Amino acid sequence: MAEAGRKAGAWLKCRPGCFECCLGPFEISAVDAARLRRGLAELETRDPARASRVRTRVAAAAARLRHRYPEDTETRALASADEDDEPCPVLDPEGGTCDLYEWRPLTCRTFGPAIRGSGGAVGVCELCFPGATEEEIAGCAVELDTEKLEADLLMRFSETGPAPATLVALALP
Repeated sequence: MAEAGRKAGAWLKCRPGCFECCLGPFEISAVDAARLRRGLAELETRDPARASRVRTRVAAAAARLRHRYPEDTETRALASADEDDEPCPVLDPEGGTCDLYEWRPLTCRTFGPAIRGSGGAVGVCELCFPGATEEEIAGCAVELDTEKLEADLLMRFSETGPAPATLVALALP
């Protein structure tokens, strides 16, 4: 990802205060959930007040989202799109930064810079690369098969096979 950021240079608009990608609930893997829990535990020792604010936001978000993400379905799809502006509960609303940035999920780590996935398509944040041509964006792309990476991590993480996906709000205690 450092290479993706280097190649994108000034095209990359991701900065503190830019959090469009932090709006709307999204699924995370069991590996991401475990990483977030470790991060929150570490934050608890470094900055208990900040960790408490995260826990308060997480509890409120979980109460709002739990009905849309039933634990007993096979598809695990969100039930409706009526809360698309729901901020990620680890987003500090005052600073516009992630309180668990070091431990953020894979999708958060790879959103923004130009990433070419296994299918050959290049994905970027709609706020990055303003005015860039497709060729300029492609020139900044790095190859990263996030699906394979995620699958490999999940298999190493769980001896019983992949654990179900969840949401940030439901992953944290």
